[in-house]
Amino acid sequence: MKKFGLDQTDIRILAAVQQHGPLSKTKLAEIANISATPCWARLDRLKAAGFIRGYHAEIALDQIVDFTQVVVTVSLTHHRKADFDRFETLIRSLDEITDCIATGGGMDYVLETITPDLASFQALMTRLLEAELGIDRYMTYIATRRIKSSKPNLMKLAARRLG
Repeated sequence: MKKFGLDQTDIRILAAVQQHGPLSKTKLAEIANISATPCWARLDRLKAAGFIRGYHAEIALDQIVDFTQVVVTVSLTHHRKADFDRFETLIRSLDEITDCIATGGGMDYVLETITPDLASFQALMTRLLEAELGIDRYMTYIATRRIKSSKPNLMKLAARRLG
């Protein structure tokens, strides 16, 4: 973290907004253990530097609609930059794909999809295959329930670098 010029106070501010979202000047300063004006100035600096990408609400989707969640692993036939770029460009444009992680090892990508039903998921996969993205193989895993969903503990991750 030091290479970005962050100190423990910056990490406390980032951890607070990660956990709580937008906070009042007073509450954020209390959590960060500094006075309000310098705390707010640090928050502005962190935002300007791109450390805070946005604030989001966690919606209880299962209380609103029925949906099907499927995790998909994908391996591409070729591993040229153009192949990865073409695949990633299409993935970014599809609302049904909520997460995509590029991986090393046996598979190239892990996708998380949310669709209204299994037929919609299959239509999504057909669209990916028909797009001629060079998908060599894919495996699907239907999610039955979410056990844990959380953000990383920023204080623990940064402790080694700041300590």
